[in-house]
Amino acid sequence: MSHSLLDEIDRHILTVLTADARISLKVLSGKIGLSSPSTAERVKRLEERGVINGYTTNANLQALGYTMQALVRMKPLPGMLQKVEKMIQAIPECIECDNITGEDCFIIRLALRSVGQLDDILNGLTEFAQCNTSIVKSMPVKRRLPPL
Repeated sequence: MSHSLLDEIDRHILTVLTADARISLKVLSGKIGLSSPSTAERVKRLEERGVINGYTTNANLQALGYTMQALVRMKPLPGMLQKVEKMIQAIPECIECDNITGEDCFIIRLALRSVGQLDDILNGLTEFAQCNTSIVKSMPVKRRLPPL
């Protein structure tokens, strides 16, 4: 979808909903300066066009006992690409996975309760892929929208 397909009001709606997906239609319409029916129609059109794919909860992983995260770059051994991808998909602690270009094939983000848990997960993968692990110290930029 090209940038020109969104007008300033649509961009404002996306920005506000990204900050708080639970905002009421009344408050959203007040923030963007349109009536509630006009705002509802615009949100509906954004959903129908696939600009808005859904609404989600942003859980605090630390409050759930996941005290650390790790990024693991993975390079499957020859002939193991499909198997490794299925194994990654089956890891409940894997909260994101990207299939990438370059020397490695995958980067996965793990939410972990301990270093021991990291070892347990990696032990199941090292037979099928080379793994390079980095512990996340902080996230100076959390997931956000690019410029609209």
